Parts: sequence; structure tokens; C-alpha cells
Amino acid sequence: MKKTNWYVITGAPSSGKTKLIEHLSFLNYNTIPEAARIYIDQKLSEGNTIKNLREDEGKFQKKVLQMKIDVEKKVNPDVLTFFDRGILDSIAYYSILGLDLKSVISANKMIYKGIFFLESLDTYDITDTARVENLKTAEKLEKLLEQSYTDYGYK
Repeated sequence: MKKTNWYVITGAPSSGKTKLIEHLSFLNYNTIPEAARIYIDQKLSEGNTIKNLREDEGKFQKKVLQMKIDVEKKVNPDVLTFFDRGILDSIAYYSILGLDLKSVISANKMIYKGIFFLESLDTYDITDTARVENLKTAEKLEKLLEQSYTDYGYK
């Protein structure tokens, strides 16, 4: 495990993570956008639909995890960087789907400097084209996401 100068911004869907990352980027901090959003935007631009991208949610989450792994390999661990979600976020998503967690656990090679956990907002935005979770699933994810990081010693 390698210590980094990286911070992860995590939390339930529609908690403001992406807006916070965008603002940090505006302030000239090094930021890494959410892998799932990048993947979805790329596939939508190729003519795919959200429905066909997410019809096999397990396959989708495995692709997202691989993208996170690939990105972390490329980012200098000494450079202050803010990530919109980290590898350990995948534990929550894999857990909801009943997927084997071994690939997530083995992918966890870096020690983040810190975690910022954003709590759910009073309103849940279901108009976001990348978001497919309903409010009940978002609430469950919020608990699982926090648990994923606390289980690994993050506060």
C-alpha cells in the first residue's frame, strides 16, 4: 500500500460531489472526475443509451472499477488531487448487486490522505441522465459508502 496526497470526495448519489469537484477544478486544484460519469458520457456520445449501458449493472460496475484502477495508476501519488469517488466506493455498488468483492479489495493499492463524505441533500435529483438509482437505493448506498471507507480505517 502506498500513501498518497489524494483526497476522495464521496457520498450518496445527488449529494453534490460533482459540483464540488467542478468548483475545486475552477480553483485550479488537480481533480479527477467520476469514472462512471466519464464512461457514460463517452458511450452516450457514441450513440448508446443509458438503458443499454446499465441493463447489465454488474458488467457496468466492473468497467467503472477498471477505469478507476487505470486512472489511479496514472496519477502522481505525491500531487494533491481530489477524486470524485475512489476505488472503495465500488465496495458499496458491488455489495448492492451481490458481486464478489475480491476484485475491489485487491485493487485497493493506495492509501488516500483523506475522505470527504457528503451527506444526502434534501432533494434527490432524478433528472440527471447518468443517475439510475431511486431514492431508496441512494439511501442504501449512502450507508454502504460510509461503511466501505470506515471499514478501511478512514474517518
